[in-house]
Amino acid sequence: MADETELKLELSSESADTLLASDLFGGEPQVVQQNSIYFDAPDHALRAAGYSLRIRKEGEARKQTVKATKASTAGLFARSEWEFPVERDEPVIDHVTPLRGELGPIIDQLVPQFKVRVTRHKWTLTEAQSEIEVVLDIGVAEVGDRQTPICEIELELKDGNLQGLFILARKIEATVPFSFGVMAKSERGYRLLEPVQVSVKAEPVELDRQMSPNNAFQAIAYSCLRHFRLNETIFATRQNAAALHQTRVALRRLRSAYSLFKPIIRDTEATRLQDELKWLASVLGEARNIDVLLADSNSAAFQAALLQARTSAYRDATAALESSRARALMLDMQEWLACGPYLSDRPAEGAGLTSVEFAAASLDRLRKKIKKHSGDLAKADDEHRHQVRKDAKRLRYAAEFFASLFDTKKSLRRYKRFISSMEALQDQLGVLNDMATKPQVFENLGIEPDMAPSDKASKDKLLDKAEGAVEDLLEAKRFWR
Repeated sequence: MADETELKLELSSESADTLLASDLFGGEPQVVQQNSIYFDAPDHALRAAGYSLRIRKEGEARKQTVKATKASTAGLFARSEWEFPVERDEPVIDHVTPLRGELGPIIDQLVPQFKVRVTRHKWTLTEAQSEIEVVLDIGVAEVGDRQTPICEIELELKDGNLQGLFILARKIEATVPFSFGVMAKSERGYRLLEPVQVSVKAEPVELDRQMSPNNAFQAIAYSCLRHFRLNETIFATRQNAAALHQTRVALRRLRSAYSLFKPIIRDTEATRLQDELKWLASVLGEARNIDVLLADSNSAAFQAALLQARTSAYRDATAALESSRARALMLDMQEWLACGPYLSDRPAEGAGLTSVEFAAASLDRLRKKIKKHSGDLAKADDEHRHQVRKDAKRLRYAAEFFASLFDTKKSLRRYKRFISSMEALQDQLGVLNDMATKPQVFENLGIEPDMAPSDKASKDKLLDKAEGAVEDLLEAKRFWR
């Protein structure tokens, strides 16, 4: 078994040509053709268990590789892998890898799932006293007549420290633009077996009860960045409201994580990154506001005006996501998450606590805030209700971030009710907030809406439901106790 740590960078075919024509990596690369077959059980039990298995052919030589896929993050991949030569395109399952022990007899049902064909260009160089293998892969993943292109760079750390990877990444960024990759080639292949996705919701965060709060924050932030990149990619190609919404939700979750862990990430770079995240989220928010209005509109003339405004807002959102400022934000954040001072053992609030202790204290604090500020919502003004809505979001995100730390049957049962109550509260407060902010959104767009005055009875009904949702939330037993 070996451990693999690498940065994955996605780029266009034109950028790949530019890199190949440059001398950035020094000298001519080693070029090989690789053809890989990925295997799994018919029900994809291998993938569900967090592994991939491929047989790769270079020339006449074949090598089988098993990778633990669940350790991959947004851009930075740190995975265990098991490799050895094989004679045929048939998996060899023994006790060298953990597969038989974890999956049992089902491992003997492996069949081909998809293929990956790439032309690999490889260099080895030294950067900041770190030995790095640079791989540029250009090719496709394919299943039958379905294909998805692959054009990516992998910077694998062979020896030294992570800082060397980011120094080299910055040199690449100065030559060609790129985005951080969040999908291994195996995931690209599996997605060809599934319906086309119009958006991707946040995935569960896997935390360990004994990890430090610092490392818990790192895992949560990487999860948010993966959520962001998956939806940013979909939005870039499909320009749809669902992907835009989830891209913005990912940024909101990441900003919430910064707020949640503020006691242990107090350096100036963290503050600057938060400000940049706020900028990007605000640009996407303008487009999202129009999508919300469109969903509620029944007037053809009104919809026409909104569609025109949305075209401009989507153009601004796309320009922001593709801008050098956004690319710099992602590169700076990746480097800070991997190498930042918050990972050190310096004295700070929360130092010495395990992740589960930090989580329980944080959830208690956020719940008390909701309890304090949510009384008599009907008499509160719109600004106060908006603040309660933001507090509710922070509590829900924190609950989702920390859910894996409380996995007993009792905790899971309580968590389900807790989240259900949170969803109900957010739904009511969200509609109330939309009602309150519509006039300002219309004014900002320069559109005169053809609408009837706000229905007071409808608002009163929403307020009653919101107060009931608060009561349900505060009556729900805390899953972290």
